[in-house]
Amino acid sequence: MGVRFIKISVCYFVIGVCFGMYMSMTEKFTFTPVHVHVNLLGWTAMTLAGLIYVAFPRATETALAKIHFWIHNIALPVMMIGLALLVSGVSAAGPAVAIGGTAMVLGVIIFAINILVNVRN
Repeated sequence: MGVRFIKISVCYFVIGVCFGMYMSMTEKFTFTPVHVHVNLLGWTAMTLAGLIYVAFPRATETALAKIHFWIHNIALPVMMIGLALLVSGVSAAGPAVAIGGTAMVLGVIIFAINILVNVRN
């Protein structure tokens, strides 16, 4: 699971950097919240989770790790697409942000439980 987290985090990194480049080139910074969240939750958080899972294989081998992976990778696109629509003026996208954000928090809690239970000296 650790390698999967690291590999998909690179995809989010490319997406986040492309958002940043687009905003710089057009000088329109409407998507700043999307850019920031993709880089933080996609690139940074997933890379760190992947490195933790590589360093602590016991946590990697759990169902919690798999659940964390899938929740994170479903919640983030739902939340980011919703947020992109929301900041573009589509107020009906609010529930997508709320659903994706709630699922993301659930995924982070599952990750935390997995680490607290399965990472030992």
